[in-house]
Amino acid sequence: MLNNYDQETPDFYRWENSLTQSEIKELLLNKVGIDVGDVLDLIPVERGVSGRLIRMKIVGSKNSITIGKELEIRKALSKSHLYSSAFVVEKRMNPDRANKAPESFVLRGAGWGHGVGLCQIGAAVMSTRGYHYEEILAHYFPSAKLERIY
Repeated sequence: MLNNYDQETPDFYRWENSLTQSEIKELLLNKVGIDVGDVLDLIPVERGVSGRLIRMKIVGSKNSITIGKELEIRKALSKSHLYSSAFVVEKRMNPDRANKAPESFVLRGAGWGHGVGLCQIGAAVMSTRGYHYEEILAHYFPSAKLERIY
């Protein structure tokens, strides 16, 4: 459930990113440095307990690669980086081109960040409203105790 601060920025709660075949091939070549050819599939290999991808297999017509951890996946599939690695993949096929590579891939995801319990957007909204960092941390981690260790 989103708290009030998170609800002010619902675009990050659920998001969608569409990549054409040419866009995803270019991203992989530029970000990972490998020409996989036509991208045939994006297969989740491993997910963490929060559902975030830890490893993903990219099946291409020339090469197949497995990438991970989550930040590498987020960077490889976006010009900057995806909001999170908590996403599912939908392949969009052209029915007129049976047995060919998908025309595009739609990534449908949730959240923004690493999934450790602090909504970055909600924390930013709280900060702009004058909440101190201790109050923000207490909001997201109510049983945590802040201690000076140095």
